[in-house]
Amino acid sequence: MFYDPRTEDHGLPHNPWLALIVPRPIGWISTAAADGTPNLAPYSCFNAISSRPPHLMFSSDSAKDSVTNAEATGYFCANIATYELREQMNQSSAAYPPETDEFAASGLTAVPCKNIPVMRVAEAPVAIECKLSQIITLTPSSGLPCENRIAIGEVVGIHIDERVLKAGLVDVELLKPLGRMGYREYTVPPRSFEMVRPELDKS
Repeated sequence: MFYDPRTEDHGLPHNPWLALIVPRPIGWISTAAADGTPNLAPYSCFNAISSRPPHLMFSSDSAKDSVTNAEATGYFCANIATYELREQMNQSSAAYPPETDEFAASGLTAVPCKNIPVMRVAEAPVAIECKLSQIITLTPSSGLPCENRIAIGEVVGIHIDERVLKAGLVDVELLKPLGRMGYREYTVPPRSFEMVRPELDKS
């Protein structure tokens, strides 16, 4: 099959788009509103985008508190959702009103970050503190309206729980990060394998 998403319908029972780019890591984004109210929400459009210096991004198809808060304060934290925290992550995805503290609503412990004025998920084995670098609003070539805003953050602090380290390396089988598949499906890595990048003969 082939379809142009700008002008054609896919003709399937459900939109296949996000079932094609899988698995997608989940950024469990914590922010603070201008009045200090903590906010926590998961995003599957999330990833690292550079390593020197480290930056990451998250985005949403609709206006949500996370981007609004990051824009207002200049900071956000990306907590890594794991298999053990799947129920709490899912609970925090509910459409709560802005004044709701999703940490409390999801039964999580909020602890202060070190370098930014935002709370992080104490139970998450990895938390990445970010200073907002820029927000990009998508502008489709079709001219159709688009509410998607991409928040890009410079990494200014990284928390790693030593229980996910093995021989000095982050072990994905100990971390058990959640990945988003298509539709309502999630996944978690059952195992990992190593591949060494080939070196070309320069002689």
